Amino acid sequence: MLEASGILQERDVKIAEPYRHELDELVAECHQFLPSVDELMIRRAFKLSYWAHRNDQRASGELYISHPLAVARIVAREIRLDDTSVGAALLHDVVEDTDLTIEIIRSEFGEQMALLIDGLTKIRGIYTNRALGQAENVRKLILSMAQDVRVIFVKFADRLHNMKTLESLPHSKQLKIATETLSLFAPLAHRFGLQRIKSELEDLALKILEPEAYSTIVSGLKGSRQERESHILRFIVPLRNSLHKQGFEFEIKGRSKNLYSIFRKMRIQNKPLQEIYDVFAIRIILKTGGGKGKEDCWRVYSIVTDLYKPIPERFRDFISVPKSNGYQSLHTTVLDSEGHRMEVQIRTQEMHEIAERGVAAHWKYKEGVEGMDAKMDQFLSWVHDLMENPDTEQATEFVQEFSLDLYTDEIYVFTPRGDLKTLPKSATPVDFAFQIHTDVGFHCIGAKVNGKMVPLSHKLTSGDQVEIITSKKITANPGWIKFVVTHKARSQIRHRINEQRREAIRYGRQLWEKKAKRAKISLTEEELIRLATQFKYATPAQMFYEISSGLLDIQDLIQYLRTGNPPESEEVEVEEESPISFLEHAQYSGAEALLINGERIKGIATVYASCCNPIPGDAVFGYTSKSGSINIHRTGCRNAAHLLINYPDRIQSCTWSRQKDVRFVVGLRVIGEDRVGIIHDLTTVISRNLKTNIRSITLKTEDGFFEGTIILQVSDLKHLKRLIERIKRVDNVQGVYRFEE
Repeated sequence: MLEASGILQERDVKIAEPYRHELDELVAECHQFLPSVDELMIRRAFKLSYWAHRNDQRASGELYISHPLAVARIVAREIRLDDTSVGAALLHDVVEDTDLTIEIIRSEFGEQMALLIDGLTKIRGIYTNRALGQAENVRKLILSMAQDVRVIFVKFADRLHNMKTLESLPHSKQLKIATETLSLFAPLAHRFGLQRIKSELEDLALKILEPEAYSTIVSGLKGSRQERESHILRFIVPLRNSLHKQGFEFEIKGRSKNLYSIFRKMRIQNKPLQEIYDVFAIRIILKTGGGKGKEDCWRVYSIVTDLYKPIPERFRDFISVPKSNGYQSLHTTVLDSEGHRMEVQIRTQEMHEIAERGVAAHWKYKEGVEGMDAKMDQFLSWVHDLMENPDTEQATEFVQEFSLDLYTDEIYVFTPRGDLKTLPKSATPVDFAFQIHTDVGFHCIGAKVNGKMVPLSHKLTSGDQVEIITSKKITANPGWIKFVVTHKARSQIRHRINEQRREAIRYGRQLWEKKAKRAKISLTEEELIRLATQFKYATPAQMFYEISSGLLDIQDLIQYLRTGNPPESEEVEVEEESPISFLEHAQYSGAEALLINGERIKGIATVYASCCNPIPGDAVFGYTSKSGSINIHRTGCRNAAHLLINYPDRIQSCTWSRQKDVRFVVGLRVIGEDRVGIIHDLTTVISRNLKTNIRSITLKTEDGFFEGTIILQVSDLKHLKRLIERIKRVDNVQGVYRFEE
């Protein structure tokens, strides 16, 4: 074990020329972007890291020092924290990977640096210990953040560089890291307000998880680049002239939305890239600030809307009502002279820095952790509130709530009186009702949005005015649990379901006791347990519940107790919960339909997972089950994150081989306005026009709208996309979505 004293003075560390040059560039960036720089400390941290990793190499074959050096440059250039954070970035792996100890770091660089390195080491340890489980990982991550928030900023930089250099790793490990990045680190970066890093993490993860979609978007944007730049220039010129005339100091930038954001829009709206209109935006950054900053933003908004026609429903005021991560800006979408949509964002320089670098931007104005302002205090308060998690909640629920609170965009809706309520995106009138009051939620029977009746599952959008219709005779519907998104609504509905179940059990027991008394039967609790077991119930409570529900006849129990013979029962075939039967896959599937780790493997059972229903053309991976079969999942499957993160040793790389005359079962969910003949038109398009076999079709209507599921057979992803595009053209069809389960 190395001694914790004078380690650098005792060793002559000779640094190779390329790394000396990069170190000089790092120091220069620190002087450019940080408020103060201890250059000697940074050079000493690099020297120690270089020596400690002298025998280490990355998977690519380059010296390991290239990684901490790249991480430090991201911290200095992109996040712009302080020099201590840069030093921690240079040293973030030494305790985990080398003989250096925390005591050595403490003796060489002081207590603050030792705490940062210790926090970074603990976070790294979280992800190497699979047995901890994701929920516990997140808890530990938050605890380390709460101790010194700079730890997570350095971790963001570490993850960003790792994502940029994934190509040297096995494909299964790439999938695991990309999934983990998309499910945890990108949402965390979003919550911290690190917009650029969040976007880059998402795009890099998309490249691994959805390579076909990534390539389509990149080539599509590249092909339209010249036209797009010309269009932006025509839009900016009159705007720039007007702003100059009014005496503003400003900067105008045109920017494309990040690839993952475009991908989500394409998937949610079920549209190709050519039909996604808000792919790029104009950003106006005002140099003026202080007390006039907000006022100037509104003056610029007036100039923009004088030049171009605004779309009222696309206006967002995040200056008066900032987002929870401190983001402030005015957003509006206008129509230019050619009728094209253009999103315009207006903000001050300070607002822009916070929008780009979030909480980290406050280091520019305050010194270190002890100088945190109200926004930083607000953030740390959020962390501690998140930790106030009831002991009764299960760990998996904690992770779900955590991810939802971090990543979901907020919407702002109004009561009939005009009171503003903040809800997560995709919230429904039922979520709104529970936000108003628990009793309003329980007795909600209908809702009006902007004066029109809507289904209770309707997704609200910012600016909606919502009126809840209640009835004291009606109580919460258990089916609401399928579409509500807020924690309060879910927990209250779950509580009411459990309460109703307990009431049903009490009522079932009362019915039993009443009829048993008439039959002169008296049983002890032990005898009731044996009776329930004989009828295949785990507990008497379950038996009483089925009595109250009318699923079990008390006379059958009495007959058994008198004769000793249970009533004869017929075999009942139980249907799967999913409307899709995946048995058809067995006719066509098998290892020969796929290449596993680049080879055709025979004699191994291949199962196509019903949770995501993959078909040729989907990006997929294989998971080796305990029975030895290989389960094929789409990389975007809801179960993929759990499998890729927790079982990397069981993951197999899979690609589709070319097969003729192969059909795979797939499901589509179709929604729209109900009308006479809709089923006829749908079946005509699918069966007659597109020559596709329909396995089943079911539609149900409510409040003038229909929702249905169509189960059919397709050959591959191209076939499916062609079907979706054609069905969308049927009159009154408003949406066609791939049915995952």
